[in-house]
Amino acid sequence: MHRTILGIDPGLAHTGWGVVEQCNNQLICRAYGCVATPASQELSRRLQKIYEQIGAVIERFSPEAVGIETVWFGQNITAAFATGQARGAALVACSQGNLQVGEYTPRQIKLAVCGVGSADKHQVQYMTKQLLSLEDIPQPDHAADALAAALCFSTHANSYTNAYTKGR
Repeated sequence: MHRTILGIDPGLAHTGWGVVEQCNNQLICRAYGCVATPASQELSRRLQKIYEQIGAVIERFSPEAVGIETVWFGQNITAAFATGQARGAALVACSQGNLQVGEYTPRQIKLAVCGVGSADKHQVQYMTKQLLSLEDIPQPDHAADALAAALCFSTHANSYTNAYTKGR
């Protein structure tokens, strides 16, 4: 099996992205980064920047699939709403790139990468570094979370693909 997987950690201020290549059981980090949008900028411009930059990543690396984190509401509904808008902009770019989409909760991603659904950010960063044999912990943490989402897709893809195919 050979495929390229994009991971996305959506956020209005910072949308992390990471590209992982999977060759059978080997996982290789190709690139990662973060789309940053200033709070002073108009909302529509911020969403456009996320859409365009995620689209540019898709065009450059040609992934077949994307693992994206779902919105977690927690205590702050306003932040969750903004995250949902950023997530929507990223998903439109993924749709235009014709990517297979896997959507995962923060708990599912942490469980796939760390073995514990309640892992903290530092544990996710450390395990992402270890699983991808990176020299350093990916920075910023949004990029590490995006790589973790791609890793989650790599472990859930068969069950996701089967469920996706049966639903068609």
